Amino acid sequence: MLQPPEAKPQSTRLAVLIPFGIVTLIWGSTWLVIRDQLGVVPPSWSVSYRFLVAGIVMAIYAVWKRESWRLGASGFAFAGLLGLAQFCLNFNFVYRAEQHVTSGLVSVVFALLLVPNAVLARIFLGQKLGRQLVIGSTIAMAGIVLLFVREARVDPHGPWQVLAGIGFTLCAVMSASTANVMQATPTAARYPMITMLAIAMFAGAGLDALFAFATVGPPVVEMRAAYWLGTLYLGIFASALAFPLYFGVIRTIGPAKAAYSSVIVPVIAMLLSTIFEGYRWSGLAIAGAVLAGAGLVIALRARRPNR
Repeated sequence: MLQPPEAKPQSTRLAVLIPFGIVTLIWGSTWLVIRDQLGVVPPSWSVSYRFLVAGIVMAIYAVWKRESWRLGASGFAFAGLLGLAQFCLNFNFVYRAEQHVTSGLVSVVFALLLVPNAVLARIFLGQKLGRQLVIGSTIAMAGIVLLFVREARVDPHGPWQVLAGIGFTLCAVMSASTANVMQATPTAARYPMITMLAIAMFAGAGLDALFAFATVGPPVVEMRAAYWLGTLYLGIFASALAFPLYFGVIRTIGPAKAAYSSVIVPVIAMLLSTIFEGYRWSGLAIAGAVLAGAGLVIALRARRPNR
């Protein structure tokens, strides 16, 4: 008797690949924009402005979709914790990391998001990795190591600055991973995503503003057009558009596979840096990019973890 063909893994379906690709392309461009925002406005105020814009856009979208705002006390608490982890701690750490090291090095270190996502998904969601996903992850991590070595060599800052930048980035990685796993839980699935994200973004913006006021004083405004265009881009495209797509991917294929967007983001960032900043590719960088891409293909074709 003929056996039916194996079902295509969820992660190779267009419904996953298209939003995955959009998110990766958008987030690959954000490192350049964030770098441009460092200067006059303290990082915490920049993060607050970004998620205030994002929260407004998400709230308008939720009203247009007629999603319910009645989440109950537990729903608002969940959204608040999500806002703290994803939209407050994560981005404050990222912006501060870029004050110490290049955006390229920050994006490479952030690719390690794959590791805590996989571990926390195993602990809290019971999602096993499977051999193919482990192989793909190993190959991708080898690529990330090569990219890291290259970026660390060319970083113009001193060793202590580099260590501080890496430390802030690792804190951002753990904050983002916590939020990623929260999105994959049954608790998150009980609430309308757009409404929950709108509340989480407003909560994050509010916490960012409180932290900024406590540490650097009243709001600082920069009238440079590029700054506010960057804020709108980060708030609308990199947040209000990208996060619903990314969290939807997490709910479909799990946090471990979804984190592969962070593996490809440095490659996108370097390609854009080649165009806009004259970035020159070395043998290490090329080898790292190739390995990262190969690991992505292998991992996304894996059939585990299953929902």
